[in-house]
Amino acid sequence: MAAAALSAGAGLTGAQTPTKGKYPIIAFSKPFQQLNAQQTADFVTEVGWDGIECPVRPKGQIEPEKAADELPKFAEVMRKQKLDLYILTTAITSMQTPHAETVLRAASKLGIKRIRLGFWKYAKDKNPADQLKEIGAQLKDIADACKALGLQAGFQNHSGRDYVGAPIWDVYSMIKDLDPKHMGMCFDIGHATIEGGLSWPIEAKLMEPFYTAVFVKDFNWKKDAKGAKTEWAPLGEGLVSKIFFDNLKKTTYNGPISQHHEYEMGDQKTMMGHMKKDLKVLKEWLA
Repeated sequence: MAAAALSAGAGLTGAQTPTKGKYPIIAFSKPFQQLNAQQTADFVTEVGWDGIECPVRPKGQIEPEKAADELPKFAEVMRKQKLDLYILTTAITSMQTPHAETVLRAASKLGIKRIRLGFWKYAKDKNPADQLKEIGAQLKDIADACKALGLQAGFQNHSGRDYVGAPIWDVYSMIKDLDPKHMGMCFDIGHATIEGGLSWPIEAKLMEPFYTAVFVKDFNWKKDAKGAKTEWAPLGEGLVSKIFFDNLKKTTYNGPISQHHEYEMGDQKTMMGHMKKDLKVLKEWLA
C-alpha cells in the first residue's frame, strides 16, 4: 500500500495527555481483555492507571477487522473517565498483514499515536542476516505508512532463542536509519534483562533514542531437572533492577510506561490486588 494513500487520516489529534507526573503509567490490558469498555475503564480507574495498552489483534480486546467501528466507542468511554488508549498492540508485521490499514487508519483518526507491532521469529534453515534484510524492508514500509498517518510504530523485544529482537542489536541494525518518530522500540526491560543479564544497560542506552514506550515486568530464574527457565514474578520480587528507572529519569523520554503482568494472579479481585501492589512499586521506583 502506498504511503500516500494513507495520508487522509494524518494530522488528527487525540486526548492523550499525562495525568499523573512525567510518564503516563498504563497497563497492557491482556489479563482483563474480556472486560467491555466501561468495565475496563472502571477497572483501570480503581487500580490507578492513566490508561491502557489495548490488544487490537486476533483474539484481542478488539478484533482488527472491527477497529473502525469499535475503537471509537471504546476510546469515548475511556476518555469520559479521563483515561486513554495510549498504545494499540497489533499483529502487524508488514503492510500486507490482514486489516493493517484498517487498524492504522482507526488509530490515526482517534489520535492514538503509538502502535506496537507483531513479532518475528528466526527460521532455523535461513541465515539470520538475510532474514534481517527482509524484515528491515517490511519495517521501512510500515514506517512510511506511519509517517503518512502521524503514527509511531514500536518493535517490542522478547526473550527466547528464536525471537527477532531478543539480542536487541538486531533491531537496532534494522531501524537505525529510520526516523524514530515513526519507527521505534517498545523497550521491555524484563525481556532485556533475561537476554542481556548484566549487559542490559548497554542495550537500554543503545535503544534510548528510539523509545516508543517502556514495558516493565519482573522475573526470576528457576532451575529444575530440565535446566534453568524464567518464572514471571510481581514487580520488585525479581531480577529487574530499579537502576533502569533511575537511568530513565535522566533521559528526555516522557512517553508511557506500560505494566505487563505475566505471573499467575488468580480471580479478578485478587488480580486487582496484585496490580495495585505492582503499581505502587513502580511509582516508588519513579519517585
